[in-house]
Amino acid sequence: MTPEGKTVLEWIATNREELSRDHAGIWALHEPAWREYRASQWYVDRLRREGFEVEAGGAGMPTSFTASWTSPAGDGPHIAAYAEYDAVPGNSQDNVPFEKPRPGMSRWAPGFTEPHSAVGIASFGGLLAAKAAMERHGIKGTLRYFGEPAENMCGGKVFHAAKGYYDGLDAVIAWRTSPLPATVNTCALDTLCGCFWSKVYTFEHKEVYGAPVRAAAGSAGPPGAARSSGALDAMCLMYTTSKYLREAMLPHAGSWALNEAILANGSATADNAPPRIAQLQYSWRCPTVEMAQRILDVLDSNADYVARVTNTSWRSDWVSRTRPGLPNHALAEIAYANFEKAGPPSWEDDAREFARSCQRSLSIEPMVEPFADGLDRLIPPEIAEAAVRADLPAWQKHFGSDDYVEYTWHAPTVRILVARPRLAPPEPGYVYPRWVTAAMGGVPEIVDPVMLTASRVIGLTIVDLLTSPDKLARCKSEFDERTQGGIRGKGWIAPLLGPEIDPPVDFPWPEYMTTARGHGWCIPVNGEAGHLTGKE
Repeated sequence: MTPEGKTVLEWIATNREELSRDHAGIWALHEPAWREYRASQWYVDRLRREGFEVEAGGAGMPTSFTASWTSPAGDGPHIAAYAEYDAVPGNSQDNVPFEKPRPGMSRWAPGFTEPHSAVGIASFGGLLAAKAAMERHGIKGTLRYFGEPAENMCGGKVFHAAKGYYDGLDAVIAWRTSPLPATVNTCALDTLCGCFWSKVYTFEHKEVYGAPVRAAAGSAGPPGAARSSGALDAMCLMYTTSKYLREAMLPHAGSWALNEAILANGSATADNAPPRIAQLQYSWRCPTVEMAQRILDVLDSNADYVARVTNTSWRSDWVSRTRPGLPNHALAEIAYANFEKAGPPSWEDDAREFARSCQRSLSIEPMVEPFADGLDRLIPPEIAEAAVRADLPAWQKHFGSDDYVEYTWHAPTVRILVARPRLAPPEPGYVYPRWVTAAMGGVPEIVDPVMLTASRVIGLTIVDLLTSPDKLARCKSEFDERTQGGIRGKGWIAPLLGPEIDPPVDFPWPEYMTTARGHGWCIPVNGEAGHLTGKE
């Protein structure tokens, strides 16, 4: 271990309790995509106290930020990491070993599923540990830190990339938790995430049409006129037509998925007025740009068709449009070597006792070892890669979705995967309910070892790149080779959204509300009209 590496590990060991408290603070906010107001502000304030120059709300996203710090020893390579902090609606769970929404919250409020609360604080800890080493040992370089909203929609990074925020980076350190024993405590190698595209289709009602019909009193007033279909009819037709035409999008081979969500319908309260506006969001993931484009073509055609038959107008707005990931073996090798120095996470018995309590609440006999086997070992990237590829067809080069792939086209990028505890099943095929994972993500004894392991690997890797010019040069050489000339080379894929496209921050995304009835989630429990918080 180098002196610089020892400083990284010492800083994390000294500050582990503060990092744990920081994580608990972000976890307690549990704000949803595009509405992470308090979480992003926490990072902005804290980064400024740590000496970073911070731009809040950049790229047209109020809950984004970009931060930069240059060593007193001088400028040098620009190494980046990032925070994510959005929670997922419908996953409200307190950090208790039984199913229970967070105090005072609707069960439909958000909760962290990854958890993104740990993703952000772990990278933040690694960044600050690297900063401490740079200051103590006179290491040249610049640290860049990005606040990325709406990761669960793959939203923030595509707009940062499109608007030039990733220009000038020399390397990026990404990380994610992994509950799968075959891909824990390793680095992603070749099979990176594919495309995630998402659009909101908006239908707007036009004026009435047709000849007036004589009313009973002999008049031909407006109520007697034939009226057009409403926007709600268009939305329903879009939904059903796209369901019927799924086979026209892609063959049933490989890994692809299409999901939809109703955002809004402007239903009138009068019984003779049609809804004026309706919005339907489509999100799809698939391995290649060509496959994603085929789905887009069918959806746009469907929208045009239903608008014509319902006498509505339509438009669409992008939420996300990611590129497939670009590997970098050199950086994966460097990061994994630092993972070996940091060691895998391990858990004490107080963490296991919480897991046993979860099992008891589900009428499962508590296990001596309640966690799944293999979460405390390191797996070389080549072995993890083979496990991923075992179930994929040979032609499929990408799997899953995550907008970190946007970084991979602007600088050498590694994705570190750290084990996240999952419970061992009492019998083959048993699946624990979702609340178990959400609850464990807020328990310090369970999540802290995961988070601190990631901080160690990230901090060590940043310092390694800054103190080993040959290693960084090897990463950049591979990047240039894979893109056939670097950024704007023949093999480079430019951002799929233009810089003129605005982020979708003004859509009616689920969020917390404060009214005369109180503060709480936008959907009360069981539709209880008098309680925004959904108290039962």
